[in-house]
Amino acid sequence: MARCDYPGCKSDGPLVSRLSPEGFLVATGSKAYSFREAYRRFHYCETHHDELMASVWNRVRDAEDKGDDHIAPTSV
Repeated sequence: MARCDYPGCKSDGPLVSRLSPEGFLVATGSKAYSFREAYRRFHYCETHHDELMASVWNRVRDAEDKGDDHIAPTSV
């Protein structure tokens, strides 16, 4: 089983996400014809996956943080 990609975590990472540990989509850099091919996959333990999802949804809902150039995960 893959290890959790969260920095410093040594747990197994059974949950797969397209969000990086920073909460953003990361392009694979190769020509892609689907969402699955276009963005890198990350593995997370349940604790860090839940933490990541909570931080992403808080950022998406927060009106103060709309000035950055990162696309919201819900828009893809």
